[in-house]
Amino acid sequence: MIRTLLLSALVARALSCGLPTYLPQVTRLVGGEDARPNSWPWQVSLQYSSSGTWHHTCGGSLVANNWVLTAAHCISSSRTYRVVLGLHSLSTEEPGSLAVKVSKLVVHKDWNSSQLSKGNDIAMLKLAQPVSLTDKIQLACLPPAGTLLPNNYPCYMTGWGRLQTNEPSDILQQGRQLVVDYATCSRSDWWGSSVKTNMVCAGGDGVITSCNGDSGGPLNCQAANGQWAVHGIVSLTSVLGCNYYYKPSIFTRVSNYVDWIHSVMANN
Repeated sequence: MIRTLLLSALVARALSCGLPTYLPQVTRLVGGEDARPNSWPWQVSLQYSSSGTWHHTCGGSLVANNWVLTAAHCISSSRTYRVVLGLHSLSTEEPGSLAVKVSKLVVHKDWNSSQLSKGNDIAMLKLAQPVSLTDKIQLACLPPAGTLLPNNYPCYMTGWGRLQTNEPSDILQQGRQLVVDYATCSRSDWWGSSVKTNMVCAGGDGVITSCNGDSGGPLNCQAANGQWAVHGIVSLTSVLGCNYYYKPSIFTRVSNYVDWIHSVMANN
C-alpha cells in the first residue's frame, strides 16, 4: 500500500511539470519570434544588482519551487542575484511576475572557466524562499537520465538574448532548433573536438541560434506525452557571431547531470 501511494505521488509530481497553462505557439518559422506570453512558465530572468539597479544577465529554468537551473558561466561569487519568474517583457511590471533573491549558488565542481570545451557548464541557484506555482510560474521537467535525442529532433530555445549579434530583446523570444547529433556536431567542419558528449548541439542553419543574454536558458523539447523537458542549458556560441552556418549552439546536456541536480537539491 505504501509503495502504491509513493508511486502515485511520483507520477503526480512528474505530470505537474512541463505542461504550460498557456500552450506555446510552436511553428516552423525560420528565425526567432516573440513567444506567447507565459507559455514557457519555467523560464526565469537571472539578474544582478549594480548601483541599485537590477540587470538581466542570463536565463534559467525553475526545476523546483526553490531551485533554478542555469549555466555556471553566468555566475560570479562577487555579485548579488535575484531571479524574476512569470515574466514576458523585461521592462514591464507584469501582474503575476515575481522577483526572488538567490540565497545560495552551487556551481558544478568540474566547471573551469578557462577550459570551456570540457563542459560541466551547469549551476543551481537556491531561492531565498519557495515560490507558489501559478498559471504563469510552473516547473520544468528534467529528461530521464542519459537521454540522447536523435538527429533533427525539433526543440525550442527561449530567452531574452540578442535578436541579432548586436540587437538585444526586451520580449521573451523562442526559436525552433533541430538537434544535431554528436557524430555530426563533432565533425571537423562543424565544432570538431570542441564538442563533448556531455553537451547537446542544436541549430547550425545560420538563422536561428542562441546569443548573448540567452546563456543559462533552456532548450525545451517535447516528449510524445506532450510534456516539455529542459534537455539543454545554453552554454556556447561561435566567436564568429551568433548566426553562423555549421556552428550550432552548444548546450550543456541536462540528461548527463540529472543525478547531480537531485543531489544538489537534496543536500542543500
